[in-house]
Amino acid sequence: MVILTEPKVVISPEHCKSCGMCIQFCPAQVLELSQEFNQMGYHPARYTGSGCTGCGICYYACPEPKAITILRKGCTADD
Repeated sequence: MVILTEPKVVISPEHCKSCGMCIQFCPAQVLELSQEFNQMGYHPARYTGSGCTGCGICYYACPEPKAITILRKGCTADD
């Protein structure tokens, strides 16, 4: 377990249907479509690894329940 020093976006590749809403509305522009396919044949969104502000706009823009989780600064997370 790691204590986060900055917010982090966690995207479930199997729930994402690559609509791009999270990417379009992210003010920090830290999301992109993966080159990999998920089990349903979509290119899921992915976090680039740094720069998330934890605003949650991607979470609210996403039409898929369970696809996006925002981990706030100071939370514990698996590496």
